Amino acid sequence: MSTKPEAAPLLIACALGIEHLALRTGDRSGSDGPVTVLRTGMGPRAAEVALTRALAGPDLRGAAVLATGFCAGLAPGMHPGDLVVAEETRDPHGSTPCAGTELLVKELARAVPERTVHTGPLTGSDHVVRGHERSDLFATGAIAVDMESAATLHSAVRAGPRPVAAVRVVVDAPEHELVRIGTVRGGISAFRVLRAILPAFFEWHRSLLLPRR
Repeated sequence: MSTKPEAAPLLIACALGIEHLALRTGDRSGSDGPVTVLRTGMGPRAAEVALTRALAGPDLRGAAVLATGFCAGLAPGMHPGDLVVAEETRDPHGSTPCAGTELLVKELARAVPERTVHTGPLTGSDHVVRGHERSDLFATGAIAVDMESAATLHSAVRAGPRPVAAVRVVVDAPEHELVRIGTVRGGISAFRVLRAILPAFFEWHRSLLLPRR
């Protein structure tokens, strides 16, 4: 009688307490294998340190890694509550390609059909991007920016080969500049969107399961 190999765990990384709360309180019934939600703290350096430490432990050494949370949209026409699925993340270290982008788009559309899903490069920054910096980054081809995704995925693949991805909820866009997260209007709640898309992450993980080595 054959036995199913033990699946690699899933590590979901975010920076903010509100993001962490959304992910911890979402529906985990669809998970297939161990799931860890890691709050890294804000900024690329914090993400790098937290990921490197987490993946060095025996329980997460072979984990698939998905970076998530909130982001600033760069493309005209984006709205708070839209979703960004990264085809790659970019930072001064270079670019990190993402796995399973098409599947994530499909599953996100199923989880929150009322939201628009954008795909493209997600760029990293070490500070909040405003004004002309937004248009300068858009001119490079990036569609969104955040402070942790690129550092998270770069650190993940540096620690060993594994599938990685980044999914972000837009809270700030060119025509909808955000002052505070609490000012998001029009029935859009980034917290609720992030909480609702957790099953899509599990489907991504299930499609890319890697046996433990």
